[in-house]
Amino acid sequence: MSSKQGVDEFKNEVILIAKLQHRNLVRLLGCCIHGEERMLVYEYMPNGSLDSFIFAGVEKKSKSFTWSTRLDIIVGIARGILYLHQDSRLRIIHRDLKASNVLLDSEMNPKISDFGLARAFGHDQSSTKTERVVGTYGYMSPEYAIDGLFSMKSDVFSFGVIILEIMSGKRNRMFHHSDHDLNLLGHAWNLWTKGRAFELLDPMMEGSFPMSKVLRCIQVGLLCVQKCPEDRPMMSSVLLMLVSDSAILPQSKQPGFYIERSSIETHDQSLLKSTPSINEVTMTCLAAR
Repeated sequence: MSSKQGVDEFKNEVILIAKLQHRNLVRLLGCCIHGEERMLVYEYMPNGSLDSFIFAGVEKKSKSFTWSTRLDIIVGIARGILYLHQDSRLRIIHRDLKASNVLLDSEMNPKISDFGLARAFGHDQSSTKTERVVGTYGYMSPEYAIDGLFSMKSDVFSFGVIILEIMSGKRNRMFHHSDHDLNLLGHAWNLWTKGRAFELLDPMMEGSFPMSKVLRCIQVGLLCVQKCPEDRPMMSSVLLMLVSDSAILPQSKQPGFYIERSSIETHDQSLLKSTPSINEVTMTCLAAR
């Protein structure tokens, strides 16, 4: 079967990954273009993608997806994004950060993958606009999904969605609640404003945990998904808030895409038809004989 991924996206991914080295970025071992087939060879990640753990059944979660594991994954992803935004030779905006694009090694260390949609900025450049909005709806920031504006703050929004999904065990886009039509972001915000944020927690989260740290993590997630990009923190501040109990957290404002299935449902559907995630490279799984 021929890969559906565009040649430009494929070459973009190879060029970018070859220049990036960080413990929380997946390592590219090689690539191949043969006729219509294109292949990337990554380091083997035995635990697969993060989404398979967040949204897994009881048995898989109870064995390995404890509070400490979730926090380590969140912090690891934050370190990887900070490297892309600030510490690498290039300033990279990923543009398609989501749970399925975070891979887990044998020790559950997270590694960001899939750079087919990434864009490199100069270190004096902070934002740009595109007429071709691509990515995965549910993780895209409002200013990017609606106006094509993207920046480091677009990745911050996506990271905030991932935090809230890790903490709740629920998908943002497929979230349903019997009492309202809010998506996961709106539900988390609603609970936070009522002082009931602890109700967001995944009931299958194993291990003892200090509630203050859990609530802090939820608050960081809400700060990242604020509607206005200027209100969202930079990744350097996000990482500090996650690892330091002494860091002061500001009050978060209303999230972007607060209500998903009522006032913006029509827009959502048209957006989904025109802007799917286009990185659909085929994957070959090798089994030992």
